[in-house]
Order: sequence, then C-alpha cells, then structure tokens
Amino acid sequence: MNIYVGNLPFTATESDLRNLFAEYGEIVSVATINDRETGRPRGFGFVEMAEGARAQDAIRDLDGSDFGGRALKVNEARPRR
Repeated sequence: MNIYVGNLPFTATESDLRNLFAEYGEIVSVATINDRETGRPRGFGFVEMAEGARAQDAIRDLDGSDFGGRALKVNEARPRR
C-alpha cells in the first residue's frame, strides 16, 4: 500500500520517514518530493508498505501526530490522474 505523508517539515529526510514508519512493518520504498525547478523540499512524501493492514495501522496512528513541530497528514495515496 502506498501512503501519502503531508505537512512534513522541510528538513525531513527519507531516512526520517523510514524511521517513523519502521515500527509498522516492512517498508518497500520511501520518497520525499522536491520542487523540480528549485530542488527544495515540497513538504510531502510517500511511503510504500508491504502489508496493507499494517499500513492502515500506521495511517490511523500517525495522522495528526506531531513530527518536527508539524501535525502530519497521513492517508492512503491516490493514483495520479
């Protein structure tokens, strides 16, 4: 399952995201998104987890939680249109 993680601090790294989600099970991939033109972080990323049930636990537990002084927005990622 692919999870959207928004409202990240601009200092957050892929390693930070991996550590945050590690207790919820196997992580397939992690990506933080940067602006194409400036290369600066855009404040969101994606975590892909192997098990859907564990991913749902992560979404439930981490949505609204404080991370680096910001309340995270965590939900199932929607496919691009």
